[in-house]
Amino acid sequence: MPLRVPVLLIVDYNLSRISDVLHLRNYARQQWGAQTWLVRANPQDHDQNISDRVIDADPLHPDFVNQALDQLGDDAARISAGMVFSDNAVASGAALLERLGLPVDDAVLALGAFDKLAYRIAEDRIRPHLNQLGVTLPDFVRIDCLNDVHNFAVRQEGGFVIKPACEGNNRGVVVVAPGGDCEQAFAEVAPYLDGGVLAEGFITFTREYSYDGLGKLWFVTEKVSASGRYPVEVAQILPARLSEQERRAIHRAGEQVNRLVGQRIGPFHNEIKLSDSGYQTAVIEPNRRPGGMKIWTLAHAVHGIDLYAAWVDSVFAGPVPEAMPAATCSAATVMFGVPHDVIIDVAELGDIQTLIHDTLALAAQELALATQDIALLESAWIAGEARLIHAIPRDNSDFVAQACVALYDPSVDIRDLVRVLREQWLLVLERNLSSELLFQVAS
Repeated sequence: MPLRVPVLLIVDYNLSRISDVLHLRNYARQQWGAQTWLVRANPQDHDQNISDRVIDADPLHPDFVNQALDQLGDDAARISAGMVFSDNAVASGAALLERLGLPVDDAVLALGAFDKLAYRIAEDRIRPHLNQLGVTLPDFVRIDCLNDVHNFAVRQEGGFVIKPACEGNNRGVVVVAPGGDCEQAFAEVAPYLDGGVLAEGFITFTREYSYDGLGKLWFVTEKVSASGRYPVEVAQILPARLSEQERRAIHRAGEQVNRLVGQRIGPFHNEIKLSDSGYQTAVIEPNRRPGGMKIWTLAHAVHGIDLYAAWVDSVFAGPVPEAMPAATCSAATVMFGVPHDVIIDVAELGDIQTLIHDTLALAAQELALATQDIALLESAWIAGEARLIHAIPRDNSDFVAQACVALYDPSVDIRDLVRVLREQWLLVLERNLSSELLFQVAS
C-alpha cells in the first residue's frame, strides 16, 4: 500500500493574501512533498486553485472546531502540520490545531491578538511591569453608546482614538482632537458596535514601527502614516532607521506583547510607537500573523530570508534560521491613491506594471537615480469593482494600487523615494484616466 503524502493545513486567509497562500502551497509541495488543505468559509473557485482540498468552515462560528473536524473525519489523521493565517481565525484556528495535536501558539491567549479591547485589558493587568520596561499604556474604555464617548472625552486633554475592537486595515479608526466632534466620531464607529468598540487616549509619540517576525526571528519595520483625522498607513519601510537603543526599546516591547498574546513559535506583527527620546514605547495593537502590506516580501528583498518558506519549514519541524542577516538594500511597500474623489474601475485602466514602471521612471529622474537603482519587486491593483475612492484616504480601501520597491543607492533616503513615487503616481494615473472611465464626484 503506497504511503500517504503529508498534509499542511492552512486555517483561513484574507483575499489580499492569495499569492502568499499559493507560495506556501508550492513550497510545501516542493520541499516537503506535502498537499495543502485550506479551511475557508464559503470557498470560491480561487480557493480551489491555490490548495489541494478545501474545508468549508467559518472560523468565527462558535462551533468552528467541531464543524471542521466533522468535515475532515478520518482524514484528520493525515494532517502533519498546520498554520493559522488570518485574524479571524487566530483563536479558533489555534484551537483546531491544538485538537489535532499539532504545534501551535496558545489558543486561549490568542484572543488578545484579535480583540483590541481584550488586549488592552490583558496589558492593564501587568501595567506596573510594563511601565518599568518603558512601555506606556494609554487610558481606554469600552464604548457602548454616545454617552460613553462624551464621558471619556472629558478626561482626555490630548484627544483620543475611537476604533472597532475586531477590524483590520484601519477600518473605522477615527482620531478625535481635543474638543472634537464626539457625535460624528461615534456615528462612524456605530456600525461596529456589535463586535465591540473602544476608545483610548491618543498616544502622542510620532514615530511608529512594527515588530515583525517568526518564532525567534525578528526585525523592525518603519511605518509611514497619513496625518489628520484618518491615520491610514501609506507605506512600510525596511530596514527601520533606528539607533541601537531604539531597536532595544522596540524589541523589549514587542517581546512583552508576544507573551501577552501567547506567541511562541508562529508569526507576529506588533504595531508599536516610539517616543522622540527613544526610550519610551507604546503598543498600538498586536497581531499573530505576518504583517500586511507585503512586509515579508520586503524582508526577503532586504535580508534574503523567505519567511513564508521558513514558516512552512517550522511547522514541519524543519530547521529555521535563528537570526536575520544584515540588510543588503532598503525596500518599501507604497500605497497609491487618486488625485481627487472619483468613482473608478481599475479593470479599465490596463496593466498595473506599465503604470508603475512609468511612475518609477519619473521618480528616478526627479531623484537623479539610475534606473537600475530602483527595482520593482511586485505590484497589484487593490481596488475591485467600480466604486468611490477618496483622495484623502479614510482607510486602506481608499487606495487603488500598491507596489513593493527595492532601493540600491544608499545615498538616497527611501522616505524621499516613497514621497516622490506617491506624487508621480498621481500624475501618471491622471494621464490614464479618460472621460469615459472617470466621473468626478460632486463636491
